[in-house]
Amino acid sequence: MIGGGLAGPEAALTAAGLGCEVDLYEMRREEGGRRVLTPAHQTTEFGELVCSNSLKSESPNTAPWLLKQEMRRAGSRLLALADQTAVPAGHALAVDRVEFSRRIAEEIEREPGIRVVREEVTSLESAGYALTVIASGPLTSDALSGEIARLTGSEHLVFYDSISPIVEADSIDMERVYFAARWDKGTADYINCPMTREEYERFLNALTTAEMAEAREWEKAEYFEGCLPIEVLARRGPDTLRFGPMKPVGLRDPRTGRTPWAVVQLRKENLRADSYNLVGFQNHLKFGEQARILRMIPGLENAKFLRYGQIHRNTYICSPLLLDDCLRLRSQASLMFAGQLSGVEGYTESIASGLLAGVYAAALAHGEAPVAVPRATALGSLTHYITHAEAKHFQPANITFDLLPQLEEETRKRVRDKKERHRLVCERALAAFDGWWAERGLRDEEPARQ
Repeated sequence: MIGGGLAGPEAALTAAGLGCEVDLYEMRREEGGRRVLTPAHQTTEFGELVCSNSLKSESPNTAPWLLKQEMRRAGSRLLALADQTAVPAGHALAVDRVEFSRRIAEEIEREPGIRVVREEVTSLESAGYALTVIASGPLTSDALSGEIARLTGSEHLVFYDSISPIVEADSIDMERVYFAARWDKGTADYINCPMTREEYERFLNALTTAEMAEAREWEKAEYFEGCLPIEVLARRGPDTLRFGPMKPVGLRDPRTGRTPWAVVQLRKENLRADSYNLVGFQNHLKFGEQARILRMIPGLENAKFLRYGQIHRNTYICSPLLLDDCLRLRSQASLMFAGQLSGVEGYTESIASGLLAGVYAAALAHGEAPVAVPRATALGSLTHYITHAEAKHFQPANITFDLLPQLEEETRKRVRDKKERHRLVCERALAAFDGWWAERGLRDEEPARQ
């Protein structure tokens, strides 16, 4: 297993739990008194969450909820750790990122079937391994990227992703903000910074005229549409942010009884609640510009930033041309791909991909033919997308209902309510997953139902 982010540890723990001996490689390491890191990572820890700390919605009968439910039924080790290290985040699953990484390290250390190797992999020659799962992530090193390109005969596709700023809790002016959850759903765990129309327009003007961070020679702005920098969104129109990350709908200010013109939301970084990240505020501005502009947000006038927004390279392969339904390289079945390198986007999706890679790799290691998870499931639909999408326009994807098969036409005509349709899709998916899991005989007990 190559990669110590999310997919790699999940794949390693899954395969080891199914009786395999696993070497888990991670290039981030301590070496000669210094730390060897990627351009975006700050630690050498397993499962470091580089961007936000959210694993998305836990609201029943949503697509992210469905994916997590299937993963829980499959006994996902990392998702269990996420549940154990959760911090209040309304109807979302957010984690204390430091504690989450620490628990992953403990889990790996306790697993006798896993040996951790702290070194960079630059060659994919077998070196005695029956199977190799490449889950080196969106920051795959240049050397390994070149090796993958050599073996696949296909160039990587590259896009750029950004990181949201983090602010110290004690530096937030709590007199100017309020706690609320959108539409009062779940607990009021988000700090909301309300803006009047005048404040919003001044902020927007500063954002659209701000000085960008200097682009390095290798950078090319091909952003993932689902994670655009705040300044890119702002340039699309004066109301783009008000219908995006600064949407005020459902966030009535309890002090005034009115809905603000725009709202900036802050989400807890850890259980101590001593730091918050600015939701959806990933950007590629100079640090000085970030400090100046973000302090225009009500409540953040004296903000102390623990981390500024940054940009980093995200690399992924053209999976529709390269992978089969069980994540194997079509031209070399002993190589498998998982995580964001395979074209899934998001923390939960990366863990899910690692889970499947671990299951499929264990079957192959035991001399069995892996059976792909059903298309009707969230896991199956996500995998089907990355392996069957139109190659020419392939772009990473989060889990959405659009990826799952539609209900039968008769049911669609009968059921007009969208929420009820989603419930039926989830019901069908979980039934299909349970059948697949039971047929595989992967656990003696029934799958956990949470």
